[in-house]
Amino acid sequence: MSVKFPITLRGAELLREELHRLKTVERPSVIAAIAEARSHGDLSENAEYDAAKERQGFIEGRIKEVEGKLGNAQIIDPASLDADGRVVFAATVELEDTDSGTTVTYQIVGDDEADIKSGKISLNSPVARALIGKFGGDVVEVQTPGGLREYEILDVRYV
Repeated sequence: MSVKFPITLRGAELLREELHRLKTVERPSVIAAIAEARSHGDLSENAEYDAAKERQGFIEGRIKEVEGKLGNAQIIDPASLDADGRVVFAATVELEDTDSGTTVTYQIVGDDEADIKSGKISLNSPVARALIGKFGGDVVEVQTPGGLREYEILDVRYV
C-alpha cells in the first residue's frame, strides 16, 4: 500500500499544470529535437542528439514523478476544513515573535509546495511541527538555527 501525502488544493493544481505542460509541450519538443539530431547522420559524435536524449530522460522521469505524487496525494482544500481554530495542515497562521513583536503569516503545506518567500512552510519544518494542534492565543517555542524562539499564535484561518 502506498503512503498518501498531504497537498493543498492549489499545490495539486500546480502539479497538474506542470504535468500537462510536460506532456503537451516539453515531450513533443524533445521528440522533435531528437528527430532533427538524427537527421544529421552519425549519432556517435552528435552532441545535439546526446543532449536531446538526456533531456528526454529528464522529462520522462519528471512525468513519472509528478504522476506518482498526484496518485498518492491526499488533496486538502483549506476552505473546507473545520478544525475549530486549531492549527492543522493547510491552515494559515499569523504569529507574533514575542521577543521582537514582529508578525509573520505562514500557510502549512506539503514539502513540494514549501516556499518561505511566499509564506508557505513545510509540514515537516520545526515551526510547523511546533504549531500543529495548537490554537489561537497559544504560545509555542521553536528551536531555530538562530536559537530558541517564542511565538504567540494570533490567528488561525482556513483559506
